[in-house]
Amino acid sequence: MTKPHHLPRRPLLAALATLALAGAMPPAHAQGSFPNKPITFVVPYPAGGANDMLGRMIGQKMGDALGAANIVDNRPGAGALLGAGIVARAPADGYTLLVGGLATHAASPHLIKADYDPLKDFEPIGMIGRAPIIAITYNDSPYKSLKDVVDAARKDPQGVMYGSSGNGSPLHLAGELFVSIAKVQMTHVPYKGGNAHIIDLIGGRVPVIFDTATNSMPLLRSGKVRALAVGAPARLPELANVPTFAEAGYPQFEFSAWYALFAPARTPADVSTKLSAALAKTLKLPDVATKLRDLGVTPGSGDAGELRAFLPGEYQRVGELIKAAKIKAD
Repeated sequence: MTKPHHLPRRPLLAALATLALAGAMPPAHAQGSFPNKPITFVVPYPAGGANDMLGRMIGQKMGDALGAANIVDNRPGAGALLGAGIVARAPADGYTLLVGGLATHAASPHLIKADYDPLKDFEPIGMIGRAPIIAITYNDSPYKSLKDVVDAARKDPQGVMYGSSGNGSPLHLAGELFVSIAKVQMTHVPYKGGNAHIIDLIGGRVPVIFDTATNSMPLLRSGKVRALAVGAPARLPELANVPTFAEAGYPQFEFSAWYALFAPARTPADVSTKLSAALAKTLKLPDVATKLRDLGVTPGSGDAGELRAFLPGEYQRVGELIKAAKIKAD
């Protein structure tokens, strides 16, 4: 009778040990395989605007740097809170990111009840860039400087209007900051988004707008409006003849729209580090830097620590401005 064939004891034990070791191995991403599927960049604004263009460019270039496909998901609504809330609730695995900024992390949570905590529910990846505020007027305006605007407001506190894209928008916040610093009264005229405020400015129906460089630069390049001052530390190369707010007598005016990248809170450190490195690499690309400047955005560093340190002070500062000016959402 044939005897049953038995494996030698020592090789059998070695095989079992190998299987046990394989079962105890860490998950794939911890071994450095992130990313192994497409990364979604949530833009909390409609397609076609400056925020959308910025998100698509950053998404594509970061995807190239990481060797991953990218998906841009436009989720507008509720003052940008809708898209931000989607990312806050997404799995903390680095595959869902928010192209956020002033609205999502400083302004809108003070105006509308948010379903997330802007300081606790996100992992900062890095600052993409900042767009300074530019005071603009129509071409035939009698105002040749900020001093002219202030002098007119002092003569007639209700007679000088400034337009914005809506209550609580960066344009409104910038306007309220300026009137508080200049110690004058101006009448705020909020529009319901879109370009209606720009159309009325060009037509001279509203005399002044404190707009972001992102929105202002195309208008200035085309000669449709005229700049009075720029809210940047130094004059902008493209507006070399336009003074800064500090040069115009208002050094306290510090206000910019800003754009940054966020992941959900508790994203693994190795994943967020990879994302930050890819963002920093992207922002150093000459074509990216050129495109950002074309959009009126001064490129950021992409450093997560810098963004993390910036957020609490900005959230508090904007909140205090909203409270002092008694700004309410539309």
